[in-house]
Amino acid sequence: MFEVKVPQVGESITEATISQWLVKEGDQINAGDILLELETDKVNMEVTAEAGGVVSKIIRQTGDNVKVGEVVAQITAGGESAVPASEPAKAEAPAAQPEAAKAAPAVEPVKQTPVASEASVVNASPSARKLAREKGIDLNQALGRVGAGDVAAVGNAAPAAPSQPAAVPAKAPVQDDPTVERVKMSRRRQTIAKRLVEAQHTAAMLTTFNEVDMTAIMDVRKRRKQSFADKHDVGLGFMSFFTKAVIGALKQFPLLNAQIEGDEILINKRYDIGIAVSAKEGLVVPVVRDAERLSFAAIEKEITALAQKARANTLALSDLQGGTFTITNGGIFGSLMSTPILNAPQVGILGMHKIQVRPVAIDNERMENRPMMYIALSYDHRIVDGSEAVRFLVTVKELLEDPESLLLEG
Repeated sequence: MFEVKVPQVGESITEATISQWLVKEGDQINAGDILLELETDKVNMEVTAEAGGVVSKIIRQTGDNVKVGEVVAQITAGGESAVPASEPAKAEAPAAQPEAAKAAPAVEPVKQTPVASEASVVNASPSARKLAREKGIDLNQALGRVGAGDVAAVGNAAPAAPSQPAAVPAKAPVQDDPTVERVKMSRRRQTIAKRLVEAQHTAAMLTTFNEVDMTAIMDVRKRRKQSFADKHDVGLGFMSFFTKAVIGALKQFPLLNAQIEGDEILINKRYDIGIAVSAKEGLVVPVVRDAERLSFAAIEKEITALAQKARANTLALSDLQGGTFTITNGGIFGSLMSTPILNAPQVGILGMHKIQVRPVAIDNERMENRPMMYIALSYDHRIVDGSEAVRFLVTVKELLEDPESLLLEG
């Protein structure tokens, strides 16, 4: 027999949740078969069998939180199931039930008479009966004439029974309400919630806004889109332009590519750009590494590959770690303007939004309809000054409105 344990996922992950079992007790399995799926704070992973045999016991169930190294199941080698071995214990259970059944009648009368009926208390005064009802005191056990003073004395002397009913009713209305569905948060959703709240509580977060005239970029895409796809086998999207523009601005304003560690500022000399992706399990931010060294085509391929892995739930932990700056695009969902939240420990995040045709003043006499996009920069004011943040965003705007400059920025 060998044990199935929760494997080591990453240095920072010590706990996981069993999202589902793919086998049940008594199943015959082979080495390498997938036994269960684990959900961690960042990625999901499959646990496979080290050897063949029979699933003899499943110790932890779907939805349970388990720690790294914890035993979650047992496999019996050689095809001998250990399930029947547990049946004698089950068979013994009925033998214990008759005694419980016999004991039940003896308990019932006590539960049914916590307060004496008034008819059975012959010698109790009316005021005593009323007070006894209020205090829950049994007058059947009293001897002789009972007055209100006697009941009060008993109530003061005897320790009050714990009032359990007051602590019970909280969840009942919600559970019984057919119009309310109670759903447990996934581990990833809990982690997202925790990190977003921590970012707002820890960082001195501010947001500055600007707008970009997307005419030049859309013209380049219109003229080059087909030839680009034919040559590189990937579409020419907007993300490569924004990634290049962000890198150009980060080179001019390096504190936006930094992070705070204690009382020190760590200024990153690499440009690992996180791209926020909305997946079924929640928002994830896979990282395009060494983005400053990549061409437009390489950036588009990397973003496409990471997005596909995110939606297929096959991202590795290494895909999510080490980003220095993040770009998020709420525009794909129709967002016109929003305030992105920092992806801690990063100190800057750029928000893209919906491209909308709006009338724009070209000069004092001319107006034109132009494809415009609002962009937002949220930053940590602890190390980034407002003027620096504004100039960073203006630089991004200028680079985007002059796409040729992106090539010169490298």
